[in-house]
Amino acid sequence: MFLTIGELSSASGVQIETIRYYESVKLMPEPERTSGKQRRYTKNDVKRLSFIKHARELGFEAAAIADILAITEKSDASCDKIDGIARNHLAIVEDKIASLKALKKELVRMLDHCGTGKVADCH
Repeated sequence: MFLTIGELSSASGVQIETIRYYESVKLMPEPERTSGKQRRYTKNDVKRLSFIKHARELGFEAAAIADILAITEKSDASCDKIDGIARNHLAIVEDKIASLKALKKELVRMLDHCGTGKVADCH
């Protein structure tokens, strides 16, 4: 069973333009085409695209996703490389959380000092 790009978009929740972009950066393989040059996709393409979408929602960059996909194509590959990619991403997320906590602390301090006073008293 083959799907059109619109059907793939509906099945995965990924916009058509994004699917084309993923093809251009090789996250999605080049699809089969009809004699009229229309793209045709399989259920495996739906699974791959759903994985890519989920990875993007988790904040993984396209390069990291490409690395993970390349590793998973080898059934005998070690999970160590994927673990390393995930650990690196976790470290990035933890740094962002620390930055956001510092930002929150500063905003709370600002509101505590300026919320009810006069502009001249705010620092």
